[in-house]
Amino acid sequence: MNVSELTGVALDYWVARGLHDFVREIYFTDSGETVSVRGNNRGRPWDGRFTPSASWETAAVVLERARRLEVREQGDTEAVCVAEFTGGQGAAEGRGDSMRIALLRAFVASNFGATVGDVLHERQALTGAQAQTISEQTVGGIVEDLPTPDGRIGDIKPPPR
Repeated sequence: MNVSELTGVALDYWVARGLHDFVREIYFTDSGETVSVRGNNRGRPWDGRFTPSASWETAAVVLERARRLEVREQGDTEAVCVAEFTGGQGAAEGRGDSMRIALLRAFVASNFGATVGDVLHERQALTGAQAQTISEQTVGGIVEDLPTPDGRIGDIKPPPR
């Protein structure tokens, strides 16, 4: 998929994938229509919806990582952003119908190049730039206890003799 064509959920997903210093886990809410993340952005915990394509408040996490930024409008319907980002692979250009979309596309291009794969609509853990699918039981460190035939911690038993 060309980065220049990313919109909505696909753009939000690839932005989250590029924020591997912030995002620990990606999951989907609203029947797969919304990207949600768990992570810690510069001391601020984040656990919930991640919609930079629809909100400047969320897109600010990308803007904060810009080292060099040039934005201009081209005509009445297109914005162009040339930017260099912390952790990116050099300057990249993004175009879109708004400055926010152009910025986000430049960020994705800076991290992944001109093309990216399809959106993986499964719960994922990020380790650096790599994403690995995870099961529901391992999310957030929740691991089901193994059965113990002799009881569990906190069980009241008679004192040993």
